[in-house]
Amino acid sequence: MPTPLVVSDVAKSFTMHLRDGIRLPVVANVSFSIKAGECAVLGGPSGAGKSSILKMIYGNYAVDAGQIIVPYRDRLIDVAAADPRTMLGIRRDMIGYVSQFLRTVPRVAALDVVAEPLIARGVDRTGARDKAASLLAGLNLPERLWSLPPATFSGGEQQRVNIARGFITDHPILLLDEPTASLDAKNRDVVVSMIQQKKASGVAMLGIFHDEDVREAVADRIIDVTAFSVSNEAAA
Repeated sequence: MPTPLVVSDVAKSFTMHLRDGIRLPVVANVSFSIKAGECAVLGGPSGAGKSSILKMIYGNYAVDAGQIIVPYRDRLIDVAAADPRTMLGIRRDMIGYVSQFLRTVPRVAALDVVAEPLIARGVDRTGARDKAASLLAGLNLPERLWSLPPATFSGGEQQRVNIARGFITDHPILLLDEPTASLDAKNRDVVVSMIQQKKASGVAMLGIFHDEDVREAVADRIIDVTAFSVSNEAAA
């Protein structure tokens, strides 16, 4: 599909239940689309709502209003209204996600953490582990760590596992939330190359990058999130 992600008039607020139900608006009228083979970057200061937009697209945050449209099983599905079973299928088949933080089952080896998304899509275990090993090697994670649980790793090592896990599949849409934040220059360059390879294969990507050099290297365009920000005073 030429445009696999369309976000239309989306709004999000949070209700502070411990503060008498005060409603804190985050964004409103969020509208953009991402083309296949494009990497768009959400720009704006901290607190503008960049991560909230990614989490709404991935279905982690509920949407107050608007639509988030993706193709799924020969239909167009509104992520904002999708039931949990459909959302799980969309995550498995359509939308990949690399977050800032690695959350894994305790005591599972790094190699299996990375391979799991492929296994969930029906790839045999040996093939999935082989691809996981290739990605971890490319990200310069020492082989002696592959059989260990990532909870024992440094922040940069965990992030490389996180990146490998997010990039191992061929999801048509890939969300990137500060994937290079904990990396040294060498591995930032590796990730930039991986993003460029995904673009060349037609993946639609939406990311947040506070590293200006990385942002300039991968961004086809910047989406200014401040255009969607809502002041607390206006919604009180």
